[in-house]
Amino acid sequence: MWGQEKQPETNVAEPEREEIGDIANGLAAENSEGIIAFVGKGVEFKGTISYSGTVRIDGYLDGEIHTEGILLVGEDAVIQAKITAGTVVCKGKITGDIVAKERVKLRAPAVVSGSVKTPVLSMEDGVLFNGDLEMAHTVRELPRETPLRPVGVIAQPDNKRVNG
Repeated sequence: MWGQEKQPETNVAEPEREEIGDIANGLAAENSEGIIAFVGKGVEFKGTISYSGTVRIDGYLDGEIHTEGILLVGEDAVIQAKITAGTVVCKGKITGDIVAKERVKLRAPAVVSGSVKTPVLSMEDGVLFNGDLEMAHTVRELPRETPLRPVGVIAQPDNKRVNG
């Protein structure tokens, strides 16, 4: 029957695209958003990108990226930019500073040169990272059931201190 012909084998890079796609779908599902823009392999872009949602880059970008959403950097991507994002997932090459409010995932064979500031960082074997890392996040203190007391100092009723 027609439509059941054997499909030609895909090249080696195809599973990588599926893997990043799976990552994108998983992250996008968390944020209820799909990929809204795609900069393909061979495309060169210079300037500033500002967006909401998820953007995937497989080409060359020189400039700045600003988003509260997700930035997916494919294995063929070369980015020279200052990046501020909610989440960054990278398999390509980034030169520049990254600030992510939620997380940065570096997947092999990513190469990152620059500072990274994020509350959560994951990095696979095979990733090359050259730069500074700041694990910055807002700390929420939990209420304590019992008050804290200094160790080794006992207060006496007459306000004299005795080492304990």
